[in-house]
Amino acid sequence: MSALLCGSYAYDTIMVFPDHFKNHILPDKVHMLNVSFLVPQMRREFGGCAGNIAYNLKLLGGDPIPMATVGGDFGPYADWMDKHGITRQHVKVVDDTYTGQAFITTDLDDNQITAFHPGAMNESHQLKVTDASGVKIGIVSPDGRDGMIQHAEQFAEAGIPFIFDPGQGMPMFDGDDLARFVDQATYAALNDYEAQLLAEKTGKSMDEIAGQLEALIVTKGGEGSFIYTGGKTIEIPPTPITEAKDPTGCGDAYRAGLLYGLDNDMDWETTGRIASLMGAIKIEHAGTQNHHYTLDQFKDMFEKNFGYRF
Repeated sequence: MSALLCGSYAYDTIMVFPDHFKNHILPDKVHMLNVSFLVPQMRREFGGCAGNIAYNLKLLGGDPIPMATVGGDFGPYADWMDKHGITRQHVKVVDDTYTGQAFITTDLDDNQITAFHPGAMNESHQLKVTDASGVKIGIVSPDGRDGMIQHAEQFAEAGIPFIFDPGQGMPMFDGDDLARFVDQATYAALNDYEAQLLAEKTGKSMDEIAGQLEALIVTKGGEGSFIYTGGKTIEIPPTPITEAKDPTGCGDAYRAGLLYGLDNDMDWETTGRIASLMGAIKIEHAGTQNHHYTLDQFKDMFEKNFGYRF
């Protein structure tokens, strides 16, 4: 069975600012902000939430089916997908548009300032969940607004369990929209900030939100993550790392781990640890899709970090 990944494909232009943003932004002048950051390091990477999740899930031997709209400049990314055996059956090229473009500047505290041009993403509603067959589980990750709304509705109507992953798309939705997503979803995955924003916008407590879902997963970076399910809280420890090179795409790697565990009917303790390890591996590599391992190598790393083998 397959995992249907509704979300973005994008080119990421990633820049590193060798200082701290806080040293160059005056708090009393934010109403007239005009700053420029010198970025000696820059690279262009393949990215986008669906693209990153698909890549990571494929590394584990999963069967990802990305569903996304892309632009006429998608050729190099299409070749990359073919090279790694990721299907393009439900990746639609929309002529006369750009593939999504993210321009990301990271400082020495791993804070990020991002500008994003959605391009073809805004046409994601042209694709339907029911166009894909053999789907066991899905995810609705950041994408065009109409596409996210319609894909969540389609998953729910088809009875396919899915993860709601609003990510940086959350500002597109008001409280009623977000409450509807939670009502339709089987699971939700957010970072700590997004979880607090979800609670504020919906007017519901975290316990109330968790009670509507089979599981609410909240990540807290270096502090690990928490899975709220069945009235209990499961704490997932952070995976130790050698060096944090690039946080871009860590959340997507984590979500691929969640999908892998769910698709293989694993318990939450193991699923969360798989996700944690995937995020840790990603952060030790620059770019979102430049890390490599076999499933056996991953299992070895898992056993080394957590003391048992899945």
